[in-house]
Amino acid sequence: MRVCVFDDQRLGALAGDGTVVDLTDLVSEHTPADDRMNALISDWTALKSAAAERVAAGGGTPEDQVTLRAPQPRPRNLFAAPVNYHKHQQEMGGENGVYADRKILTAEVRKGFLKAVTSIVGPDGAIELPWEDRRFDHEAEIGVIIGKTASRVSAEDALDYVFGYTPLLDITLRGEEDRSFRKSFDTFTPLGPYIVTADDVPDPENLDFWLTVDGEERQRSNTSYLIYGIAKLIEVYSEVMTLQPGDVIATGTPEGVGQILPGETVVLTIPEIGELTMPVVARA
Repeated sequence: MRVCVFDDQRLGALAGDGTVVDLTDLVSEHTPADDRMNALISDWTALKSAAAERVAAGGGTPEDQVTLRAPQPRPRNLFAAPVNYHKHQQEMGGENGVYADRKILTAEVRKGFLKAVTSIVGPDGAIELPWEDRRFDHEAEIGVIIGKTASRVSAEDALDYVFGYTPLLDITLRGEEDRSFRKSFDTFTPLGPYIVTADDVPDPENLDFWLTVDGEERQRSNTSYLIYGIAKLIEVYSEVMTLQPGDVIATGTPEGVGQILPGETVVLTIPEIGELTMPVVARA
């Protein structure tokens, strides 16, 4: 199932007839708008059948007549894996790398970092670059949405704790500032347009994906090349902190990262999950 947030923060799902059916009333009317997806995910076991019935019936609003927002606007936590592909490690620290001749440590050492949840933006927005004199890069990733409370989960069981997956961009300021600071600007975590539930993604550890800028391919890889795969990331993070329903994990990016500039358009395609298109603008 493809679930989303649309228009005035309503919950929805894409039906086979190309319409978005409304699921908002499945959660309490007292739930704050930004927390509706968290509420849906938390009670998904009980609500899934009702949602599936509406998707099967269709008859919602045509997809092209709704405004799709970030499908998970306010997770409690937004985790990210640093340098989680070996070829990305090489391009960052190699002779001509962004951080030339430095020792670039992978997720095996660095493990992870936190991004501000306020950096999330949906396909209805844009990537806003705040400064003209600094370099900002695109990073293509898969967003993993946690489905139930996870504490000290083994890698063997980890995928049972996933609600779904979504395209995710980790926009990055290059420089000497702390990694969390450089990646937490407003609009620096685009995601969406849909979360595809885990039961519709047979093998998340073998997903092809690619990224283009103005039609030029910059990145292409597969999640099978991750140093720490999705299950391993959940194991590592849940050993330290309790993961909550709705939390987001960004898996890390492969080689091919590059600078983005105002006026360009970034497109991340994950055939089994969806396509995220984001314009790049200068912050007003």
